[in-house]
Amino acid sequence: MIHRRTLLCGLMLGALAGPLAAAAQQAGKVGRVVLFTDDSRRLAALRKGLRDLGWVEGQNLVLDVRSSGDRFDRLAGIADEIVRLRPDVIVTGGSEYVEALKGATSTIPIIMTMVGDPIARGFVASFARPGGNITGLANLASELELKRVELLKHLVPGLKRVAVLWNPPQPAHGDIVKTLEAAAGPLGVQFLLLPVNTADDLTGAFETVRHERVGGLTMLGSNTHGANLKRIADLALDAKVPAIAWTKAFTQAGGLLAYGPDEIDIPRRAAAFVDKILKGAKPGDLPVEQPTKFELVINARTAKALGLTIPPSVLARADQVIE
Repeated sequence: MIHRRTLLCGLMLGALAGPLAAAAQQAGKVGRVVLFTDDSRRLAALRKGLRDLGWVEGQNLVLDVRSSGDRFDRLAGIADEIVRLRPDVIVTGGSEYVEALKGATSTIPIIMTMVGDPIARGFVASFARPGGNITGLANLASELELKRVELLKHLVPGLKRVAVLWNPPQPAHGDIVKTLEAAAGPLGVQFLLLPVNTADDLTGAFETVRHERVGGLTMLGSNTHGANLKRIADLALDAKVPAIAWTKAFTQAGGLLAYGPDEIDIPRRAAAFVDKILKGAKPGDLPVEQPTKFELVINARTAKALGLTIPPSVLARADQVIE
C-alpha cells in the first residue's frame, strides 16, 4: 500500500514539474529579435524596454538592426534577408515596412509601431483579434494630422491655406490626404499638397510655399522628412511660414511645433509585445494597441522670430516649451 504522505508528495512534485521545466526552459532561452527601421532613435528605446523586461543583449537576447537607407525600392529585398535570419520576432515601423515583411513571411511574428490603419492595409483582421502573424501599435495618423492643423489655426489667426508635405510612394499617405481633403471645409482651410519624394524636392516645394503665400505648413511622417528636419525648419523660418511636425525632433531642430505620440513610449510598448511573444504568446491573439501618451512641444524662440504670440490655452497644453 502506498503511504498517503508519499502519495501527496508525489502529486505535488508532479504538479510542480511542468512549471519548473517551463521556467528552466525560459531561463535558457535566447530571444532573437530584428529591428527593421530607418529611424535610429528607436533602437535605444527598444533596447531599454527589452532590458527592463529582463532581455539583455549578450545574455538572453540577440538584437539585430536592418535599415533600407531610406530606399523604398530596397524594402522587399531586405525583408527577404531578415526572414532568412529566422528571428523569433521582427519589430518594424510604418506601412511600407510591414507591407514588405508581410510579403516575405506569414509565420514569423511582426510587431508594427507606426501604422495608421492596419485593418485598411490588410495587416490585421481586427484590433481585438489580429488573427495572423502581425500585431503591435496603430498610430492614429489621420486623426493626429487633423489635430496638428487645428493647432496651427490656434496660433495663426485667420489661417486659410495650409501646405502639406507628403510622400506619394508611402501607402498610408494617400489615405491621410483623403482625410485632410474631406476635412478642409469643416476646418475652414484649403490644403496645398506638395509631393516630396526625395530631399531634392524640398527646394521646389518651398518655392511653391512662398509663391502661393500659404499661412501654415504641416508634413506627414516619412523617412525623407525625418532625415531633413533641420533643413525643413530652416526653410520654413526663412519663408516665414509656421510649421508643425509629428516629432519633437523638429522643434529641437528649430521648427515651431510638434504634436504626436510619445516617442519613448512607443518602443517601450513594442518591447512588451516582444516579451510576450518570446514567452510563447501568439501575435494573432495580442490586441493591437493605440497610443495613450502624446506630446505637444513648442519652440518659443521660433514663434518669436515668426512674430507669433502663443495663446495661453496652447501654452497650458504644452509638455515642453523650448525657450
